[in-house]
Amino acid sequence: MEAMIYISNLIIPFMVFSVLFFGIGKRVNVYDAFTEGALSGLRTVLNILPSLIGLMTAVFVLRSSGIFDIFYKIHMGSFPANLIPLGIMRLFSSSAATSLMLDIFRTSGPDSFSGRIASVMMSCTETVFYTMSVYFLSVKATKTRHTLPCALIANMSGIIAAYFIVLKVFGP
Repeated sequence: MEAMIYISNLIIPFMVFSVLFFGIGKRVNVYDAFTEGALSGLRTVLNILPSLIGLMTAVFVLRSSGIFDIFYKIHMGSFPANLIPLGIMRLFSSSAATSLMLDIFRTSGPDSFSGRIASVMMSCTETVFYTMSVYFLSVKATKTRHTLPCALIANMSGIIAAYFIVLKVFGP
Protein backbone atom coordinates (compact mmCIF):
# COMPACT_ATOMS: atom_id res chain seq x y z
CA MET A 1 0.00 0.00 0.00
CA GLU A 2 2.79 2.41 0.86
CA ALA A 3 4.47 1.63 -2.45
CA MET A 4 1.32 2.70 -4.32
CA ILE A 5 1.18 5.99 -2.41
CA TYR A 6 4.86 6.57 -3.13
CA ILE A 7 4.39 5.87 -6.84
CA SER A 8 1.26 8.03 -7.11
CA ASN A 9 3.09 10.93 -5.46
CA LEU A 10 5.83 10.68 -8.09
CA ILE A 11 3.63 10.48 -11.19
CA ILE A 12 2.94 14.21 -11.63
CA PRO A 13 6.55 15.36 -11.11
CA PHE A 14 7.66 12.58 -13.45
CA MET A 15 5.23 13.77 -16.15
CA VAL A 16 6.30 17.41 -15.75
CA PHE A 17 10.00 16.59 -15.99
CA SER A 18 9.38 14.23 -18.92
CA VAL A 19 7.71 17.02 -20.90
CA LEU A 20 10.45 19.44 -19.89
CA PHE A 21 13.28 17.12 -20.95
CA PHE A 22 11.46 16.13 -24.15
CA GLY A 23 11.12 19.79 -25.08
CA ILE A 24 14.77 20.46 -24.31
CA GLY A 25 15.73 17.41 -26.37
CA LYS A 26 13.74 18.79 -29.33
CA ARG A 27 15.44 22.19 -28.84
CA VAL A 28 12.22 23.98 -27.95
CA ASN A 29 12.25 27.05 -25.74
CA VAL A 30 10.14 25.36 -23.06
CA TYR A 31 9.51 28.50 -21.00
CA ASP A 32 8.25 30.49 -24.01
CA ALA A 33 6.06 27.57 -25.10
CA PHE A 34 4.64 27.35 -21.57
CA THR A 35 3.86 31.06 -21.31
CA GLU A 36 2.34 31.08 -24.82
CA GLY A 37 0.10 28.14 -23.87
CA ALA A 38 -0.90 29.80 -20.60
CA LEU A 39 -1.82 33.01 -22.45
CA SER A 40 -3.87 31.02 -24.95
CA GLY A 41 -5.67 29.31 -22.06
CA LEU A 42 -6.46 32.69 -20.48
CA ARG A 43 -7.90 33.96 -23.78
CA THR A 44 -10.13 30.87 -23.96
CA VAL A 45 -11.33 31.46 -20.39
CA LEU A 46 -12.13 35.10 -21.18
CA ASN A 47 -14.03 34.07 -24.32
CA ILE A 48 -16.26 31.55 -22.55
CA LEU A 49 -16.67 33.44 -19.26
CA PRO A 50 -19.89 35.29 -20.26
CA SER A 51 -21.63 32.05 -21.20
CA LEU A 52 -20.49 30.38 -17.97
CA ILE A 53 -21.84 33.28 -15.93
CA GLY A 54 -25.12 33.06 -17.86
CA LEU A 55 -25.38 29.31 -17.23
CA MET A 56 -24.67 29.67 -13.53
CA THR A 57 -27.26 32.44 -13.26
CA ALA A 58 -29.86 30.31 -15.07
CA VAL A 59 -29.18 27.37 -12.75
CA PHE A 60 -29.54 29.61 -9.68
CA VAL A 61 -32.79 31.11 -10.98
CA LEU A 62 -34.27 27.68 -11.76
CA ARG A 63 -33.32 26.31 -8.39
CA SER A 64 -34.60 29.26 -6.36
CA SER A 65 -37.78 29.75 -8.40
CA GLY A 66 -39.42 26.66 -6.96
CA ILE A 67 -40.01 25.09 -10.36
CA PHE A 68 -38.54 21.82 -9.08
CA ASP A 69 -41.32 21.58 -6.51
CA ILE A 70 -43.76 21.39 -9.40
CA PHE A 71 -41.83 18.51 -10.93
CA TYR A 72 -41.80 16.64 -7.63
CA LYS A 73 -45.62 16.60 -7.69
CA ILE A 74 -45.87 15.11 -11.20
CA HIS A 75 -46.65 11.39 -11.28
CA MET A 76 -44.99 9.51 -14.16
CA GLY A 77 -45.99 5.90 -13.60
CA SER A 78 -43.17 3.95 -12.01
CA PHE A 79 -40.52 6.54 -12.93
CA PRO A 80 -39.66 8.45 -9.72
CA ALA A 81 -40.78 12.07 -10.00
CA ASN A 82 -37.82 13.31 -7.96
CA LEU A 83 -35.53 12.35 -10.87
CA ILE A 84 -37.16 14.78 -13.33
CA PRO A 85 -35.39 17.86 -11.94
CA LEU A 86 -32.14 15.90 -11.92
CA GLY A 87 -32.55 15.07 -15.61
CA ILE A 88 -33.28 18.69 -16.46
CA MET A 89 -30.54 20.20 -14.29
CA ARG A 90 -27.97 17.75 -15.63
CA LEU A 91 -28.34 19.44 -19.02
CA PHE A 92 -27.02 22.69 -17.56
CA SER A 93 -24.75 22.05 -14.60
CA SER A 94 -23.00 19.02 -13.21
CA SER A 95 -22.52 20.57 -9.78
CA ALA A 96 -26.20 21.54 -9.49
CA ALA A 97 -27.19 18.05 -10.63
CA THR A 98 -24.84 16.56 -8.05
CA SER A 99 -26.52 18.69 -5.41
CA LEU A 100 -29.93 17.36 -6.50
CA MET A 101 -28.58 13.81 -6.46
CA LEU A 102 -27.35 14.31 -2.90
CA ASP A 103 -30.83 15.58 -1.99
CA ILE A 104 -32.25 12.35 -3.44
CA PHE A 105 -29.74 10.36 -1.40
CA ARG A 106 -30.72 12.28 1.72
CA THR A 107 -34.47 11.82 1.26
CA SER A 108 -34.66 8.39 -0.38
CA GLY A 109 -31.30 6.85 0.41
CA PRO A 110 -28.42 5.97 -1.95
CA ASP A 111 -29.52 2.32 -2.16
CA SER A 112 -33.13 3.19 -2.95
CA PHE A 113 -34.60 2.77 -6.42
CA SER A 114 -34.42 6.56 -6.97
CA GLY A 115 -30.89 6.76 -5.57
CA ARG A 116 -29.61 4.02 -7.85
CA ILE A 117 -31.24 5.53 -10.93
CA ALA A 118 -29.83 8.94 -10.00
CA SER A 119 -26.33 7.45 -9.75
CA VAL A 120 -26.59 5.74 -13.12
CA MET A 121 -28.20 8.83 -14.70
CA MET A 122 -25.23 10.96 -13.65
CA SER A 123 -22.96 8.51 -15.46
CA CYS A 124 -25.13 8.16 -18.56
CA THR A 125 -25.84 11.84 -19.24
CA GLU A 126 -23.90 14.98 -20.07
CA THR A 127 -24.08 18.68 -19.30
CA VAL A 128 -25.15 19.45 -22.86
CA PHE A 129 -25.57 23.23 -22.70
CA TYR A 130 -22.40 23.78 -20.69
CA THR A 131 -20.35 21.51 -22.96
CA MET A 132 -21.75 23.06 -26.13
CA SER A 133 -21.13 26.60 -24.91
CA VAL A 134 -17.57 25.84 -23.86
CA TYR A 135 -16.55 23.94 -26.99
CA PHE A 136 -18.40 25.95 -29.60
CA LEU A 137 -17.42 29.31 -28.12
CA SER A 138 -13.79 28.29 -27.75
CA VAL A 139 -13.58 27.62 -31.50
CA LYS A 140 -15.99 30.46 -32.33
CA ALA A 141 -18.49 28.15 -34.03
CA THR A 142 -21.89 29.76 -34.55
CA LYS A 143 -23.74 27.02 -36.41
CA THR A 144 -24.24 23.96 -34.25
CA ARG A 145 -26.43 22.20 -36.82
CA HIS A 146 -27.71 18.95 -35.36
CA THR A 147 -25.59 18.93 -32.22
CA LEU A 148 -28.27 20.07 -29.78
CA PRO A 149 -31.08 17.76 -30.95
CA CYS A 150 -28.72 14.78 -31.05
CA ALA A 151 -27.29 15.60 -27.62
CA LEU A 152 -30.78 15.92 -26.13
CA ILE A 153 -31.80 12.59 -27.67
CA ALA A 154 -28.61 11.01 -26.28
CA ASN A 155 -29.35 12.41 -22.82
CA MET A 156 -32.92 11.16 -22.91
CA SER A 157 -31.61 7.77 -24.00
CA GLY A 158 -29.23 7.79 -21.05
CA ILE A 159 -32.06 8.56 -18.64
CA ILE A 160 -34.25 5.80 -20.08
CA ALA A 161 -31.34 3.36 -20.08
CA ALA A 162 -30.54 4.22 -16.45
CA TYR A 163 -34.15 3.49 -15.47
CA PHE A 164 -34.28 0.14 -17.26
CA ILE A 165 -30.80 -0.95 -16.15
CA VAL A 166 -31.62 -0.32 -12.48
CA LEU A 167 -35.06 -1.87 -12.92
CA LYS A 168 -33.59 -5.01 -14.51
CA VAL A 169 -30.67 -5.41 -12.09
CA PHE A 170 -32.24 -4.35 -8.78
CA GLY A 171 -36.00 -4.24 -9.37
CA PRO A 172 -38.27 -1.43 -8.14
